[in-house]
Formats: sequence, structure tokens, C-alpha cells
Amino acid sequence: MSSQTVTAPIPKTPLQEFWHYFSTNKGAVAGLSFIVLICFMAIFADFVAPHSPSQQYRDALLLPPAWLQGGNWSFVLGTDDVGRDILSRLIHGSRLSISVGIVAVTASLIMGILLGLIAGYFKGMIDTMIMRIVDIMLAMPSLLLAIAIVAILGPSIVNAALAISIVSLPHYVRLTRAATMAEMSKDYVTSSRVIGAGPLRLMFICILPNCLAPLIVQATLGFSTAILDMAALGFLGLGAQPPTPEWGSMLSDALQFVQRAWWVVTFPGLMILITVLAFNLMGDGLRDALDPKLKQ
Repeated sequence: MSSQTVTAPIPKTPLQEFWHYFSTNKGAVAGLSFIVLICFMAIFADFVAPHSPSQQYRDALLLPPAWLQGGNWSFVLGTDDVGRDILSRLIHGSRLSISVGIVAVTASLIMGILLGLIAGYFKGMIDTMIMRIVDIMLAMPSLLLAIAIVAILGPSIVNAALAISIVSLPHYVRLTRAATMAEMSKDYVTSSRVIGAGPLRLMFICILPNCLAPLIVQATLGFSTAILDMAALGFLGLGAQPPTPEWGSMLSDALQFVQRAWWVVTFPGLMILITVLAFNLMGDGLRDALDPKLKQ
């Protein structure tokens, strides 16, 4: 009898395993593809955009998209009320939106992790003080709190990013605190404490790496919230100031032309909608790929 050799399956690397679970969610892959495209446009906006975002073509005011009657293929998505190319402004606006998202999410994530680790590890009075401040912030609508902060500091992109990072902070604090308190009862934390590990080592070396999965998902979803809040502040005139190309301010400037020039309002609104949807879809895929319970 001929013996058959059984080949053991090659174990997957953590990255291969992650991509296997992530790629099963087609919506997450589509969202990731669109985000990659947006990031490419943001990085190479100066080369991709057909025109300067602030250049005004006085002989092409409110020009319709190229495929409509009266359109011009030099301005594929048409022009606004002062003759600026909408496509170029959308491309340069993606740079601003992605930049604000990165700054706001990074700042709120770092501060949220620090405060959440401190609250979950030390507990007691420190935990109570931190969580009461977080509860007060959560009691106010996030956009209203952001508007109040920008109104105090003054309207600008930097102040808008700071306000967005502050209003996003409570979510990271509560999530980190809950994950820290859940890990504190695990055997590996007790063993590390017995062999003499100090508080900083326990918090940042032992506990934090095991809390990163939900934080990564929350940070991805925080990008969509940051982009949406930035657009809302820009729409209210509290974010990017003219003539800076920003999706929310483009909507605000085009309100008076809704009925006779629909393209001036539609395309910035679609960019906000699709970008926020893409980040949410990617967040769902990350949750599926990083949650061990969903892999069983």
C-alpha cells in the first residue's frame, strides 16, 4: 500500500490572517479602496487637480458639469459663482479634511489612552474625577460643544481641529478605561505585578497592547466623525476661512445657488457623504478582523 504524505498547512502570519478576515467584508474593502484614493488625491493634490483651487475664471461663472449642455471639459464638474473649478477645490479640500482628521484623531486618541489608563488602573478618587469630567462633556451635544470652543478661541482650521479633538476625547477615555479594568483581573497582569513590574510598565507594556483592537476601530470611526464635524464647522463659518477650499465652506457658499446651479451644492455634499461612509465601512471591517469572538 502506498502511503500518502499529509502536508501540514502553512501557518498564516498575523497580517495574512487579518487580511483574510478583513477581505471577506466587501463593503470594508470598498471603503478602504476609496480612502486610499482620497489619500492619494490629498497627497498629490497639486499635481492631480486640473486648476488652482483659488483661480477665478470670470468668463466661466456657474458653468455646469461637462456632460450637460453648456458645459466645458476643461471644468469637468463645473465652476462656482466666482468661476473657480469645483473639481480642483474638491481635490484640495480632501487634503484639508484628511489632515484635520489625522490631527484630531491622533490628539484625542493619545489623551484618551492616557486618561483612560490612569482612571482604569488607579481607580478610586482619580477615576471618579476623570469620569465625572467625561460625563459632563458627554452630557452636551458634541457639535454644540465644538461650536462653543471655536467661538471662544476664534474661527480657524487649527482651532476647529482642537475643538474636534476635545469633543472626541470622552469616547476614547471610556473605552480605554473599560478595557483596562477588564485586563486588570487577568492572570498575566497579576503575574507581572508579583515579579515586580511598576505601574508604568503594567499600564503601557502589559495592559495597553491588549486594549488596542477596540481603540483602532474607534479611531477609524473617529475619522468619519472628525470629517463630518469639520464640514459642519466650515458650513457655519467657524472652520476654514475663505478662500481656503473646504467641503463644508463650499456648501455654505453655494446655498444661494441651490435651485439654479445644483452642481455647486451636490458634489461637495457627495464627497462628505461618500468619505464618511467609506470610513464607517472600513471600521466595520476592522471590527470583524480584530475581534476574536467574531472569528470563532
